[in-house]
Amino acid sequence: MLNRVQKRNLTKRDYVTLSSMIFALFFGAGNLIFPLHLGQLAGGHWGTAAVGFLVTAVLLPLLSVLAVCVTKSKGVYDIGKPLGATFAVVFMVLIHFTIGPFFGTPRTATVSFTVGLAPFFPAKYQSLALLLFSAAFFGLAYYLSVEQSKIMARVGKLLNPLFLLLLVAIFAVAFSSPLAHAGSTSATAAYRTAGFTNGFLQGYNTMDALAGLALGVTIVTAVNFMGQTDPNKAAWVTARAGFFSMAFEGLIYVLLILLGAQSLGQFKLSDNGGVAFDQIVNHYMGSVGQAILAVLIITTCLTTAIGLVAAFAQDFHKHFGFLSYKAWLRITCLASFLTANVGLNQIIAWSTPVLMFLYPLAMALIFLSILSPLFHKSSVVYVWVVVFTVVPAVFDMVAAFPAVVSQSAFGQAMAHVQSFLPLASSGMDWLVPALFGAVFGAAHYLLLQRAKASAGMEVPMKR
Repeated sequence: MLNRVQKRNLTKRDYVTLSSMIFALFFGAGNLIFPLHLGQLAGGHWGTAAVGFLVTAVLLPLLSVLAVCVTKSKGVYDIGKPLGATFAVVFMVLIHFTIGPFFGTPRTATVSFTVGLAPFFPAKYQSLALLLFSAAFFGLAYYLSVEQSKIMARVGKLLNPLFLLLLVAIFAVAFSSPLAHAGSTSATAAYRTAGFTNGFLQGYNTMDALAGLALGVTIVTAVNFMGQTDPNKAAWVTARAGFFSMAFEGLIYVLLILLGAQSLGQFKLSDNGGVAFDQIVNHYMGSVGQAILAVLIITTCLTTAIGLVAAFAQDFHKHFGFLSYKAWLRITCLASFLTANVGLNQIIAWSTPVLMFLYPLAMALIFLSILSPLFHKSSVVYVWVVVFTVVPAVFDMVAAFPAVVSQSAFGQAMAHVQSFLPLASSGMDWLVPALFGAVFGAAHYLLLQRAKASAGMEVPMKR
């Protein structure tokens, strides 16, 4: 199909549409509720927490897009390929199932329902209502993503502008009459002493760094359909559009965090950002606001669901071609529907430990990909860094599990060993080992290069 695409130069309007699509694919369920909840947790320390949050929720996703561009990859498989085909496939499957049918994609439906529609239903009917809503939600996601060439138009030109219009309306009303001065609101104990670190870890919940690697295939496919089939040009177009979309996303995050901090002037700390968003909108707009919020949430969650199910189907069809794109699309939509009916709180509780394991690995691979021209994608550098990163990542995963695991004898034994690692108390114990791995990997690479030179082999020159 791509062979029939006409090559052409992109206009400013094309860049706006592409940037809108990238923004919409990234900005979904967690991107609304987690920064709002972060603002409530951080209170008067919201600024420090926001900086930490922006690192993992904006900078890292942008770097993941750049990693795809620098390596001219077409998906998460290519990012992990320097470590071997087996690792690349396993990493791809873990990423896609985490942001896909196990956690990320079901969350788009549960957040839509919990925040937007649940207040309209009596408690005894909510399970049935969620079942019917999630069936319709993923049915629509399937319909809108079944034709790959139309994803950009449907997301970038239709759904995303509607979402932004509604969000701007909510911001305009809320900030014209703030509930409190954000700097005077109280913060939880953790944010009074470590606002940046906790904000940094909260950014994991958006899953955007993982999504950036997985959505690379969808973004690159959209760029190809726009006539940019040359890998170098496609990489430049993707990087440019990605920068604008991530910068805009960062602005919205800051406003949501500020709104969350201000809400403490009227409401107590809520269980999650979904509850807080519902309280804020109803305070300002009543039942009309609840209807606006329902459309807002469903729209943004649907755009992200489209991107996630499409990326899953595209990558799995490419690497497991015994099933068609449409077949994989049906599988991920059905699985996401089933998981969605477990409930939002359960999804968040069990996704956190998986993210604590995958995020350090993803961050390591993102930085390795960006710096790969310096060491010609040498596998020895990748191996050293990943091996040194994966061990503390396992400790973080076990510590983040619900009490049934983390407080068991096994969990406590793991926590005891973990306590000896630097930065363990802040959940950043993978950082120092990863840096050591980078040093050892670079030294190993230089030794190999010297050995080749002394043996009379041609050493690739850095251009």
